[in-house]
Amino acid sequence: MYPADKIYEEAAFIAYYVHWSREDVLNLPHRERLRWCREISEINRKVSHEPPKNDIFKI
Repeated sequence: MYPADKIYEEAAFIAYYVHWSREDVLNLPHRERLRWCREISEINRKVSHEPPKNDIFKI
């Protein structure tokens, strides 16, 4: 089973950046939620011109 604290971390991250509702984010399948987290992280890195680093949302 996937740890609840990780689910909250992913949900909060997505909701913060794309302003989706709690229900919308939590209704995403786990892998799709992780994909959104990675995509948002990558956009943030590009916009801020940060070098690539370890992805906190890697499985």
